[in-house]
Amino acid sequence: MNVYDFDGTIYAGDSSVDLALFCLRRRPAAAAFLPRFAGLAALYRLGLVDKTRMKEGFFSFLRAAPATPGLLEEFWDAHEGRVKGLYLARRRADDLVVSASPEFLLLPICRRLGIQDPIGSRVDPATGRFSGENCRGEEKAARLAEGLPGAVVDEFYSDSLSDEPLARMALSAYLVRGEDVLPWPRRGAD
Repeated sequence: MNVYDFDGTIYAGDSSVDLALFCLRRRPAAAAFLPRFAGLAALYRLGLVDKTRMKEGFFSFLRAAPATPGLLEEFWDAHEGRVKGLYLARRRADDLVVSASPEFLLLPICRRLGIQDPIGSRVDPATGRFSGENCRGEEKAARLAEGLPGAVVDEFYSDSLSDEPLARMALSAYLVRGEDVLPWPRRGAD
């Protein structure tokens, strides 16, 4: 099985930000939640709230513009073209996405691409509330081990070094830079 991060790896950009902009264009009232997010982002930078809480503030726009199945299909109709050629050229039937993005956002595009159901942050598509931690770093590795115990990861791809825990689980790991795929920089390597 090959495991992929999503944003910046399979998808050119940040799908959560793109969804927020998509929703704001359709429901401008969702902008009322921006000050709450800005405040939580400032507190996060000061180390006073964790990333999960800060991201809950970001996804609070969903209270005014819920991510319904129909809206998500429209979103992916408009954004599927941002799936990178580097992924399409490597795609396998047993691929898995493990991402910090919400599972509700990833599920439609994974199904379109023939990828099994993703592992992502558990976020309520109507409220933006998280159930559990933001799926990042060590949490990604823990969620993979919990969801697929004993799984063998042949190859792992990510654009972020924060995914080192998943890279360590893989037989081979690669760092994605745009459309370029580079060997993962192993810590302690000569």
